[in-house]
Amino acid sequence: MSGSFLNNMIYGQVPSTGNELVLLSQSFLKAMQNRENGDTYAAQYKALTDQKIIAALDTDKKKYAFWINTYNAFIQYHLQKKPEYYDDRGTFFKLPLNNIAGVEMSFAEIEHGILRRSQLELFLGYLTNPFASKREKKIRVDKRDYRIHFSLNCGAKSCPPVAIYGDTNLDQQLDFMSKKFLHKFSRYDKNKDLVTTTSLFSWFRGDFDGSEGIRDILKKYEVIDDTDVRVKTEKYDWTLALDNFIELPY
Repeated sequence: MSGSFLNNMIYGQVPSTGNELVLLSQSFLKAMQNRENGDTYAAQYKALTDQKIIAALDTDKKKYAFWINTYNAFIQYHLQKKPEYYDDRGTFFKLPLNNIAGVEMSFAEIEHGILRRSQLELFLGYLTNPFASKREKKIRVDKRDYRIHFSLNCGAKSCPPVAIYGDTNLDQQLDFMSKKFLHKFSRYDKNKDLVTTTSLFSWFRGDFDGSEGIRDILKKYEVIDDTDVRVKTEKYDWTLALDNFIELPY
């Protein structure tokens, strides 16, 4: 590993973890938060092997921490260098910009293939890709977790803030961020039995177990106090907003 990576380990600039790849992802994201040059980290990702990834990320908690941090770090890395990518977002998310273990991957592949466990992008979370590659099947998560949608930051103003996740306190971290994000982007009118909330719920409704699941989630995170409400989603603000970082309490 490079000197920069080791320095981050030694001086505790990122949350502690016993996993080398999770620490790499944390260090990369911390460097992006500090507006440092991320080329060294990008090179370390390229030098990884699939065998290393499979062996090191042997639980879903490790996979989620690594891939969420990786997604968020590469978003910052590319858009800090070239914000004009956002002029054509649809193309940007599908460009094979991220070389991980010698394989050029797009943000869509990381999100839908690995973190959403091979879900087809345009089917709302109700259809798994029957043609997922052998590689994707080996490195993807074993079980989908809807909370990733409240942790992935694609660079837009309506995205969740960027946090540095670890495998040891992942559940607490994802719950904290889910509640914080939903309270920020939801409005509950109890008199009208209406909650207006993020359009992420409509884009990925299958990930949330449909309308009933969405209401249960909103109640779980104390956005509403009764699931007998109407749910309305609002327009996503795609204004580019980098440097939207937050420190986690866990």
